[in-house]
Amino acid sequence: MHEATDSPDTVGPPTGPVPRDGPGPVAGPITLPPLVDQHSHGTVDGELGVGSFETHLAAAAGSGAAPAGTTFFDSWTGLAVRRWCPPLLGMEPHCAPVSYLARRRELGAYRAARLLLRGAGIGTFLLESGARDDLSTPDELAAAADGTVLEVVRLEPLAEQVADTSGTVDAFIGNTAEALYAAAQHATAFAMGIAFCDEIPPDPREVRRAAARWLALTVRPARDRAPDPALAQHLLWSAVATGLPVQLHCADPQSLIGFLRATAGFGTDLVLLPDRPHHRRAAQLAAAFPHVYADAGPRPGETLGEAPFGKLLFSTGARALPELYVTASRLFGQAMARLAEEWVGEGICTRAEAQRIAGLVAAGTARRVYRLDAAGSG
Repeated sequence: MHEATDSPDTVGPPTGPVPRDGPGPVAGPITLPPLVDQHSHGTVDGELGVGSFETHLAAAAGSGAAPAGTTFFDSWTGLAVRRWCPPLLGMEPHCAPVSYLARRRELGAYRAARLLLRGAGIGTFLLESGARDDLSTPDELAAAADGTVLEVVRLEPLAEQVADTSGTVDAFIGNTAEALYAAAQHATAFAMGIAFCDEIPPDPREVRRAAARWLALTVRPARDRAPDPALAQHLLWSAVATGLPVQLHCADPQSLIGFLRATAGFGTDLVLLPDRPHHRRAAQLAAAFPHVYADAGPRPGETLGEAPFGKLLFSTGARALPELYVTASRLFGQAMARLAEEWVGEGICTRAEAQRIAGLVAAGTARRVYRLDAAGSG
């Protein structure tokens, strides 16, 4: 992202300032520390019209384009954007989408993104890098958010980059090992999409055959290429061997039980990032294996009953729109506040205990799993 002008960081509507909502104090006495967003993708640069903005809203909901005569502002995410984001840009909540987008353009893309990111209440971002060139880099996101941004290296694009510069199978295997080692020196974690992984590393001969088949596809666009299952498993086992935490993007984590069991003694933490509706199952697996953790996303109520609280981590999963960082953090804060009030009201725990639990999911567990304090992050 590139700033066009040296503008102040605060704005207000013509009639006076609007209070800036934040996940900091939430309903009741429960407060959250600066959040650690353990999984996101960054933001897009440049101005967005109604159509492109809605396209990104639709993608966040896992949908395609809105049918004619409808709008993705009429969705849960769209309502959240209209509730929480306008005050950060000096407007009243629930303003019309066209008015909100006009204000966004008036401020300029960079300044609007800066105000939104800095108002989200997120202190540390773990940014998955490498998948798309049009999204912000860690340095760009850190400058806009005025926060700490740490890189999570995605394995598939790392392997694609190595393939583009490796002419033979031997070169590819060797260069991949070197690239993983180099990435481990600066990355906070690795990430990979994986549907299944065996309980033992794949046979080296099968890995070589898979690499040969994959290298033969280099004439195709990189986005159309996916590693052969044997090659994908080789990459995953290699990442586990580095000792860094590994995030596993998995539609249904049930198919990874054998792999989770097999890696129990490796000293490497694994974090499950499942597709909906599998968050509860991911939390159950986190409860079953000491080295396994689960993403709670912005809806902790789906997982808090399934795993010890110290096995669950907040994330926004935001991609492209800075608004998605804001809405996820607000929804998470509200959800934690409601749960805490219920538990305290029913005598399940004290307010001090509810505060401690909220802090674990919001930031404490992520700081421990990703060794953020040892790394000196904010």
